[in-house]
Amino acid sequence: MAAELGLDKKYGVKIIPTKESSWAGVRDKLVNGELDFAHVLYGLVYGVHLGVGGAKKDMAVLMNLNHNGQAITLSKKLADKGAVDGAGLAKLMGLEKREYTFAQTFPTGTHAMWLYYWLAANGINPMKDAKVITVPPPQMVANMRVGNMDGFCVGEPWNHRAIIDDIGVTAATTQEIWKDHPEKVLGTTADFVKKYPNTARAVTAAILEAGKWIDSGLQNKTRMAETIAAKSYVNTSVDAINQRILGRYQNGMGKTWDDPNHMKFFNDGAVNFPYLSDGMWFLTQHKRWGLLKEHPDYLTVAKQINQIDIYKQAATASKTPLPKDVMRTSKLIDGVVWDGKDPKKYADGFKVKV
Repeated sequence: MAAELGLDKKYGVKIIPTKESSWAGVRDKLVNGELDFAHVLYGLVYGVHLGVGGAKKDMAVLMNLNHNGQAITLSKKLADKGAVDGAGLAKLMGLEKREYTFAQTFPTGTHAMWLYYWLAANGINPMKDAKVITVPPPQMVANMRVGNMDGFCVGEPWNHRAIIDDIGVTAATTQEIWKDHPEKVLGTTADFVKKYPNTARAVTAAILEAGKWIDSGLQNKTRMAETIAAKSYVNTSVDAINQRILGRYQNGMGKTWDDPNHMKFFNDGAVNFPYLSDGMWFLTQHKRWGLLKEHPDYLTVAKQINQIDIYKQAATASKTPLPKDVMRTSKLIDGVVWDGKDPKKYADGFKVKV
């Protein structure tokens, strides 16, 4: 929207959005320089920085782009057997022994971590009790339709699309797992930030203003939905995007609700600050699930990646409020509190792990 609204010009840069087909493709183009910046999964950036599952490259997070708004979908076949939430799924998996397959969008990404955390909170070990596969977001619904998976975690509009197509139900929203969780970030390489700090700051400021514009009213959210529904972006119906952007949820089984913790893009700047504790959390989960063999230096890695100084400069330029601390405290679905103070103890403290 920064490009669509001309906010990039205000800061002397030109943002040219490109449509990519998968998170692996985004990673590759970001690393090799075909993309200067990307709207990208938080945990993906950290995974690349540490060389998890691929080549290692020093990376940078300039800002958080949104909170909340992802979901976990279970197939209609499972729902018809009572698996409509985590407890129901755990019960069914205990009664009907077979291989259960769940999909996420990238091994170190946000959707993988929400899926694993939710399964584990319901007593299901994603590494031992289930098969987990990686599927690009636009292919989720088609794969569920042909029976390739029992459930998936992904962003919108694909969870809502599964309901529209009558093949899946929403078992959980990610804001139920962690209210105001970090999600997509503005990612780039450390090299780019070193070479072009002014450009990094300008792009961050322009996108901050775009987030402020989106969150300022229903009309703006609807215009955004109309824009990104186009073939050049998501290529779906406006309604498939707009409902959950506005916080209007249904679970596919007759329940509807207005969710105050729907996807937010600004929220007076609370969304966008690149908290060190947010980045560190993904590292704790990478360790929990065996993606990292040893404990990293959590705080040092987060300080390397999250560009606090550039963000503060961009926030000042765009008149965005700044928080008092670089850490924040949250309580997740299992009642465990995360504050970033002892990441090693936190990562090792889970009963369900690899």
